Amino acid sequence: MSDQVISIIGLVLVFVIATFSKVHMGVIAIVAAFVVGTAVAGESADELFAGFPGDLFVVLVGVTLLFAIAKNNGTVDWLVQASTRAVRGRIALIPWVMFLITGALTASGAVVPGAVGIMAPIGMGFAVRHKINPILMGLLIINGASAGGFSPISIFGTITNGVVQREDLPGSEGMLFLTSFLFNLALSVIVFFLFGGRGLIGRRAESVTGKPADESGGGGGGGVPAQGTAADRTSTPPTPTTDGTSGATATATAPAPAPAPAAGGVEEEIYRLDPVRALTVLGVISLAVGSLAFDLDVGLMAFVVSAVLCLVSPASAKGAVERCAWPTVLLVCGIVMYVSLMDKMGTIKWAGESVSDLGTPLVSALLICVIGGVVSAFASTTGILGALIPLAVPFLAGGEIGAIGMISALAISSSVVDSSPFSTSGALTVASAPEEMRDTVFRRLMTWGLSMTVIAPLATWVILVIPGQL
Repeated sequence: MSDQVISIIGLVLVFVIATFSKVHMGVIAIVAAFVVGTAVAGESADELFAGFPGDLFVVLVGVTLLFAIAKNNGTVDWLVQASTRAVRGRIALIPWVMFLITGALTASGAVVPGAVGIMAPIGMGFAVRHKINPILMGLLIINGASAGGFSPISIFGTITNGVVQREDLPGSEGMLFLTSFLFNLALSVIVFFLFGGRGLIGRRAESVTGKPADESGGGGGGGVPAQGTAADRTSTPPTPTTDGTSGATATATAPAPAPAPAAGGVEEEIYRLDPVRALTVLGVISLAVGSLAFDLDVGLMAFVVSAVLCLVSPASAKGAVERCAWPTVLLVCGIVMYVSLMDKMGTIKWAGESVSDLGTPLVSALLICVIGGVVSAFASTTGILGALIPLAVPFLAGGEIGAIGMISALAISSSVVDSSPFSTSGALTVASAPEEMRDTVFRRLMTWGLSMTVIAPLATWVILVIPGQL
């Protein structure tokens, strides 16, 4: 039995053991990496540690820490209320606003995980406040990131188009971007109606006066209970309070205006832009600008902004570290560490070459798209794009398969699976969900993401490859 087959069996066992036992999947994955790495691949401890995704660890911890602080000081609630007023209280538009903003960020050059890291915590704030299914909100943010991810100036687009040029294949930057955007848009429409979007149509957020937001200009909670009681909102001394909706810890940092009764007699605080919240918003903007304009690491920047906020407002930091999504961090980093080992063992390349040698171009095209989707669901989409496109060169050279259609199908198949909680985007979405809902969000995203490893390749194969027009 080859080393590559053993590594695949090891990955399957990780999922089986975690499914039928109470052992954390991240722990099992790290154990599997140690056993397979030392016994089969002959890796040393230092070589195994090299496969641990330190950059992903920093992104997950840094972003969740920053937005835990933003939740504590009321910035997330202020952003939710302000954005609700901007769409005049139309709840059904909020997920689509998140889709478009995230898409605009990635289309402008932001890395996909960076854009999702910025938008997911804000989107989940909307979901909690307005009783939107967090799966709906999370998937539209992730799909928005993928929709913009293949513009000619984006990271994914630049990598894909660069590989096409190096391999001297026919390409179309505009067609790649258009097909990706339209596929993710169509997929998001399905998501919208599949996960409760129909029930949002016609709903309006209620302002604190109890009137529809488009009549009063207020943006409130849509009937969601207030964040704590009136006593919780006293301004001195600042004390931690429990968010009854998300289980989060909120800290009062400035005198809050007196709450007014909302519809049904429920009191809800109107959040104002005080100095601490203004500084937090400035920090989030700096995060976006640093990622877009200067290619700075999102995770490291998040730590910088978090440290500044902790120094300026120590009360905002209370409980923030504890609220980082540590179980999610362990799970994702453990799986990625094992998949990195598989990559070093040549398993991914071996699988791709085995498919290319089948001799039937159409079948090979479908299987390469499936491999791209499966591997990308657990690893870096960026790396997969650069590795798998060259594997398609032998049968693309024969002219039986359209190069533009095949490359577009592979790009889409490898990117829409970013909704998997084992990818950075999916993991950030799980980490941004309310604590008591994280297990549910994880399971739903895992089901959806893994289903996309089959559905997306098959759909793109039928639409883009079989016709042979691209």
